Amino acid sequence: MKLAKMTLILAAMLYLSGCASGAKVENMAYQGAQKNYSEALKQSVEVGDVTGGKETNPLWTSEISSEAFSSAVKQSLSDQGLLSENGRYKLTVNMLSVEQPFMGFDLEVTTYVQYSLVDSQDNSVVFKETIIAPYTATMNDAFAAVKRLRLANEGAGQKNIEMLLEKLSELKITKNQISLAE
Repeated sequence: MKLAKMTLILAAMLYLSGCASGAKVENMAYQGAQKNYSEALKQSVEVGDVTGGKETNPLWTSEISSEAFSSAVKQSLSDQGLLSENGRYKLTVNMLSVEQPFMGFDLEVTTYVQYSLVDSQDNSVVFKETIIAPYTATMNDAFAAVKRLRLANEGAGQKNIEMLLEKLSELKITKNQISLAE
């Protein structure tokens, strides 16, 4: 009898909470104001490998896939006028980890993403940094925990991309020299 009650409760919880879905590209792409970049970066950034993401298991938790994050990075770079199919600068992206809570009311997700920008003319590393970006989704954002977790994933992904764009806008690239603005 106990097993039957527990099974019924578990089934009801799964029904009410729904299935997990992966982070959506359009919700991770940066949609804010245009930033100022060095002329050398404009339409010169090619996105290379994007690794480290995880596919979502609908019966478990929402995740950020490498493909979705790659598309969000490309869309963000394109919207900022930086993306090129065959650019001088190649950006590689490695999602080191996505920290997610197991449960809770306010769900904070933190993304750890390593970006590397390499000048393809001489293979010099222009920029290499790990960006850490947290985002919290609350009960006001969504009642169902599976949706709240997806929203937190998307928010952390978008915040991470926004911080990348900020770092790229700080790069001062001239013909002979690359430096961070101070």
